[in-house]
Amino acid sequence: MPEGHTIHRIARDHGRLLVGRPIRVSSPQGRFAADAERVDGATLDRIEAYGKHLFYWWSTGEIGHVHLGLFGKYRVTMGEPPEPKGALRMRLQTADDGDPVTIDLRGPTACTVAPPDERAAIVERLGPDPLRRDADPERAITRLTRSRRAAGDLLLDQSVIAGLGNIYRAEILFLHGIHPQRPGTKCTGDEATSMWDMSVDMLRAGLKANRIVTVDRDEIGWPRGRRIPRDEATYVYQRDVCVRCGDGIRTVDVANRTCYYCPTDQPG
Repeated sequence: MPEGHTIHRIARDHGRLLVGRPIRVSSPQGRFAADAERVDGATLDRIEAYGKHLFYWWSTGEIGHVHLGLFGKYRVTMGEPPEPKGALRMRLQTADDGDPVTIDLRGPTACTVAPPDERAAIVERLGPDPLRRDADPERAITRLTRSRRAAGDLLLDQSVIAGLGNIYRAEILFLHGIHPQRPGTKCTGDEATSMWDMSVDMLRAGLKANRIVTVDRDEIGWPRGRRIPRDEATYVYQRDVCVRCGDGIRTVDVANRTCYYCPTDQPG
C-alpha cells in the first residue's frame, strides 16, 4: 500500500496536469459510471492529499475520493489515450485545447463522488498528516502516549498519524530504540514528539525523492553521488542483519502486519 509521501506526490504531479481544466470523467469498467456522470465535463479545481486519501474538488461542488489500498494504480498518458482495457475503474481525460492528458485508475479500494460532507467525515476519522501545513502534532503525541496499545500498532493507525505505513513504522521505531510491542504509555512525551518530527522529515524526504530512503549514507558507507539501491535504503525493513550492531533482524506481527526490528538496538 502506498505510504503518505506517494499520495502527496500523486496529488502534486496530477494536479499540474489537470487542475483548472475541464475533464471528461468515465468508467470503462462500469463500477464507477454513475458517479462519473455527476462530474463529467466539470472543471477540476484542485487535488488534495490527506494521509493515504486523495480528494478531487470539482467545480460542481462535489468531491471525488480515491483510496488506492493494496492494488490501486494510476497510469498517466500524454497525447492520444490508449484503448481502455480490463478493469479500468476511472478515466480522467482533459477536454480543452491544451496538451491532451489521460489518467487511468485501476484497482482502488475506494473511488466515489459525493457532497463535501463525506470528505469531512473521512478526514474527521484521520489523525494529523505530517505533510500538511494544518497538521496538529499534539493530537498525535497525545494519542501515542495515552494508549496502552503497542507503539507499532499506533504508528500504523491512521487515526493517530495519517500517512505512515509499514516501512516508516519499522524505521521510526528502530531509530528511537523502541520495540514494536512497547505500549504507548511506556513512551515518553519526548520520544513521541521525536517520532512525530521524524515522520515529518521522512515523509518530506520521500516526497522530494519519490522513494523511501531512511538510512544515512555515511553510516552505511555508501559513496556520495551514487544512488542508494532499494535493498540498502532502510535500517531494518526487510533486512537480515542490523547495519549498526550486526545482530540478526527479527520480525513480529503487530496490527496484522509484519514489523522488522533489531533485538539489540530495540530491547524494549
